[in-house]
Amino acid sequence: MENHDLLLVRGGTPLTGELTAYRAKNSALYLMLAALLTDEPVVLHDVPRLSDVLVSEEILRHVGLATRWEGHDLHLHAANLRTHHAPYSLVSKMRASFVIMGALLARTGEARVSMPGGCAFGPRPVDRHLEAFQALGASIVEEDGDFYAKRTGKLQGVVRFEAPTVGGTQNVLLASALGAGEVVIENAAREPEVPDLANMLNAMGADVRGAGTSVITVVGAPRLRGVHHRPIADRIEAGTYLLAAAATRGAITLSDLEPAHLTAVLDTLERTGVEVRRGADSVSIDATGPLRPVDVEAREYPGVPTDLQAPFSAYLATLPGLSRVRDHVYPDRFTHVEELARAGARLSLEDGTLEIRGGPLRGAAMYAADIRAGGALVVAALAAEGLSEVGGMRFVDRGYERLAERLRALGARVERAVTPPLAATGTYGA
Repeated sequence: MENHDLLLVRGGTPLTGELTAYRAKNSALYLMLAALLTDEPVVLHDVPRLSDVLVSEEILRHVGLATRWEGHDLHLHAANLRTHHAPYSLVSKMRASFVIMGALLARTGEARVSMPGGCAFGPRPVDRHLEAFQALGASIVEEDGDFYAKRTGKLQGVVRFEAPTVGGTQNVLLASALGAGEVVIENAAREPEVPDLANMLNAMGADVRGAGTSVITVVGAPRLRGVHHRPIADRIEAGTYLLAAAATRGAITLSDLEPAHLTAVLDTLERTGVEVRRGADSVSIDATGPLRPVDVEAREYPGVPTDLQAPFSAYLATLPGLSRVRDHVYPDRFTHVEELARAGARLSLEDGTLEIRGGPLRGAAMYAADIRAGGALVVAALAAEGLSEVGGMRFVDRGYERLAERLRALGARVERAVTPPLAATGTYGA
C-alpha cells in the first residue's frame, strides 16, 4: 500500500494568504481522557484527525469507551468500562498515553498502565507521575513492565514537581477531578493546554483553580457530567506556519487563535525584523523587509516552545549572520541539524548550543526523524531554491493535518509522493 511518505517541495516561493488555525492535538489528547471521568456523553468539536489522536481513541476503546466521529467532532461515551488495563501494545505507540493512569485511577480506583517506550536507563519520565500519585495517597507497584496504581480512599494532599511537566500536571488534574479531596499542585506546568483541560473539567462539575499559574488547586466532585468542548488552537502548528512564511519572506494571516499563546514566538520574530500585527483572534506577519539574526532559547511556557525550537533553527538558517539556539527543556533535541546541513545550512553544535551562520539554502533530500524535526525540514525546503524531498512524513503527520494542502493554499509548490524524484529527471513544480 502506498503511504506517500515523501513531501516534494519546489522552494523559493514566498507564502502568502490566510489560514484558519486548527485545534491543538496536544490539548485534544488530554481532553479525550477526561471523557473517562463521566458516564455521560462528551463531545469534542473540531478535533484534528491525526495519528496520535487515533491512537488515543484506540486506547480508550480498549478500556471500554465508545467513540464516534461526525466530521471532526468526536463523540465519546464511557458508560461502562470493561478494564483498567492499558497494555504495552497500545501505550508503546504514544508516550503521552501514560496520562490515562490518572483518569482510570479516578474513575475505577485502580489502573494498570505499561511504561511507554519500553525500558530506559536512568531516570524515567513517568517517575514524576508515579511519585505524584504516591504523594496523594495512591499505592504504586511495578510488575512485568506494568505500573499498577490503586487508591483505597480519596486522593488528597500536595504534589510538588521538581520541574514543570505538562503530562504530569495533566495526569494529576485528571486523577483529582473526580472523587478526590483537596489536591494542590505546586510548580505546575503553565502551558495553555493545562487551563484548556481545567476549563473542560470545571464545565463537567469539578473545581479547578489556578490553572495557567504555577499553583493549581483541585477539589474533586462526587460526580462529573457530560459536556461539549472545543480545544484551543494549536500554537505549535500555527508557529510552524508563521516560521515558514518568515523563512520564505512571505506575509500571512492566521485566524481563530489566541495571540497571547504565541507571545514569545511573535516577540522573537519581531526581534528578527518581521512585522507582526496582533488581532483579537488573529495574527498577521510580514517578512518582506530587512531581517537580522537573533539568539533563541527554548523554555517552558511562556517561553519559546521546545516544539518550535527546530522550526526556529530552520528559519534562522535563512538569515545572514550568526544566530544561536539553546533548548533548556530538551537540551539534546537536535536531530534536525545534520539534515538541515544537507540543504546548505552552516551549523555547529557544541555543549548544547547550536550556532547558525545563515544564508541561502539549496534544495536537498532530507529525512525527518520526529514530528518537529520534520516541521523544521519543511520550513527549510520551502525557503530553499530548487527541489527538495522530505522523507519520514509519517512522523510529521502526527502533528500536522493536511500539511501539503494547507501549504498549497498559501502558494507553496508541494506534493506528497511515494518514490523519490531527485535521482530521476522529474520536473515537479517547474
